[in-house]
Amino acid sequence: MRILNFELNHVKEAREIAIANYNEERECVQILPCIDIFPDLEQFASNELGVAAFDGSRMVGFLCSYKPWDNAFGSMAKGIFSPIHAHGAIKENRGMIYKQMYQAAAEKWVKNKIAYHAVALYAHDYESINAFFTYGFGLRCIEAIRPMELLEHPVCGDITFGELAKTEVIQVREMRRMLSEHMSSSPCFMYTSLKDFEQSLIHEEGRNSRLFVARDKEKLIAFVEITNGGENFVTEVDGMLNICGAYCLPEYRGKNIYHSLLNYTSLLLESEGYKLLGVEFEGFNPTAKGFWTKYFTAYTNSVVRRIDECAFHD
Repeated sequence: MRILNFELNHVKEAREIAIANYNEERECVQILPCIDIFPDLEQFASNELGVAAFDGSRMVGFLCSYKPWDNAFGSMAKGIFSPIHAHGAIKENRGMIYKQMYQAAAEKWVKNKIAYHAVALYAHDYESINAFFTYGFGLRCIEAIRPMELLEHPVCGDITFGELAKTEVIQVREMRRMLSEHMSSSPCFMYTSLKDFEQSLIHEEGRNSRLFVARDKEKLIAFVEITNGGENFVTEVDGMLNICGAYCLPEYRGKNIYHSLLNYTSLLLESEGYKLLGVEFEGFNPTAKGFWTKYFTAYTNSVVRRIDECAFHD
């Protein structure tokens, strides 16, 4: 097997491999939509961070990434991310292909002093997931999907539901703060300083999203935030919306309130013509993982490796 730098003349073969890998996942998660327009791969030929694997003259895999970014995951380190459309491999010897491609790509990344390596993999591609776990990666994010259908559960009492106007979004600010505190605690440890939280509020309250809430009399007790688009090309298809924020007050959990809120939201969105609902959450957040995986089907697992700074030597 030869590992080469990913170049423009590799794009056509790479695209065919990436589409085949997506269709493999569709066999396991049949609700995933058919993709008519696949994302452009040409950008990955220009940043000189990707590799392609060949068996003779045949491409058997490729591994590319977006350009690196600073302060990855709140650290002082640079990070790099390979989304699900930026890599792929044929079925035969897939694990070994990924291992050799990562070894070559990681050499480039570390030479550029990139310490965080993140790769989004299909959730049912166990051979690829195992290959990256073998090389020191761990699970971070999960993306999941479900049809815009009702959840089965008992009706929940006198709780009422509604959608907030854009002028009312500050009403969930306290719940956003509580969500931030939850994510800062063990085992998530995604700490956000007060300054960073206030900056995130500017973004969250200003973005083009919709907020649906549950009330106990006048008290807001839960919210779900819905937006167009997400972290991968699947979330961009017509008829799909995505959950980008969610929280329920601890004292109201286990009472089917959040199920009812999702049902209210799904009924309204379905009446507007939407067919699919997606969600992304951290795999190390036990509250989120315990809830979302009951009602949504995972289709990606994003894995991350942190390289020690001792690797950055001259």
